[in-house]
Amino acid sequence: MRTVTAYATPAAKAPFEKTTIERRDVGPKDVRIEIAYAGICHSDIHTGRDEWGEAMYPLVPGHEIAGIVAEVGSEASKYAVGDRVGVGCLVNSCRTCENCKRGLEQYCLGDAVGTYNSTDRDGTPTYGGYSKEIVVDEDFVLRIPEALALDVAAPLLCAGITVFSPLNHWNAGPGKRVAIVGMGGLGHVGVKIAAAMGAEVSVVSQSLSKQDDGLAFGASAYYATNDPATFKELRNSFDLIVNTVSATLPMSKYLSMLRLDGTMVNVGAPPEPLEVPAFVLMGQRRSWAGSGIGGIPETQEMLDFCAEHNIGATIETIGGGDIDEAWDRVVASDVRYRFVIDTASF
Repeated sequence: MRTVTAYATPAAKAPFEKTTIERRDVGPKDVRIEIAYAGICHSDIHTGRDEWGEAMYPLVPGHEIAGIVAEVGSEASKYAVGDRVGVGCLVNSCRTCENCKRGLEQYCLGDAVGTYNSTDRDGTPTYGGYSKEIVVDEDFVLRIPEALALDVAAPLLCAGITVFSPLNHWNAGPGKRVAIVGMGGLGHVGVKIAAAMGAEVSVVSQSLSKQDDGLAFGASAYYATNDPATFKELRNSFDLIVNTVSATLPMSKYLSMLRLDGTMVNVGAPPEPLEVPAFVLMGQRRSWAGSGIGGIPETQEMLDFCAEHNIGATIETIGGGDIDEAWDRVVASDVRYRFVIDTASF
């Protein structure tokens, strides 16, 4: 076992504390990664504040991890010391179910292992990227292309794949009208990716405060829901809507923006249930779907796509001592657009 420095929260809504955790020795198929940057995801906050239930404390969050390979196991062949790599939301899965065999480990029917707040194969709790090192099976490690700086690549390991996967699955591209709801940590990356795919992209946000950024990221139009005329104007407008907001919204109004056979995909995960407006769905044969992250193959595809199109997250870099303030600012939507922890501050 190796003792490494980390930042952990000891209880729901408790401040973060600088501490040490134990990482397992490198096994035959493992990779030990020296973490350089770790993004802050709203999922970290939901989990750390026990808003989704079943949080295990002390909790070391973080599943947007970018770093450098420091050691490889005796049977590991995919990576070498010095490689630039990342780790996303999963560090293991059953690997035998039909979904895992299709490279859809995020929908594992067996025993998927989260990067944090989960139980590893040896029965120990998993700890995430708010730490100096992590040891991961090589099959759940991603290669970060040289064209992507590690700090702006880190948020792609969750935020990036969370929006890439539905855009990819529902065929965003030329001739498709796509709306991104919310211009936060997920939404701003979604705008960049959808535009790079060739879709006609609109942003639907609470206000026009981020309009200049949205247009600079590739959107062709920007709409504010605090204008009462917006929903009427946008009725029957989009083929695909990706809702990145982790709050309860008036779903009838948002679904009404879909064209015939359009689909709205929820990737934001509010703690409260959402209404299911049947008549709005029936009206234009609309669909309402959900999407998780992506499997390992699709996550690598996303990283390669982002490198090809020069897409990274737009970030604010912080130190370990700034995590509590950063969490509060994320909840207040006061970040443009993703906080990334520089572990050199540890």
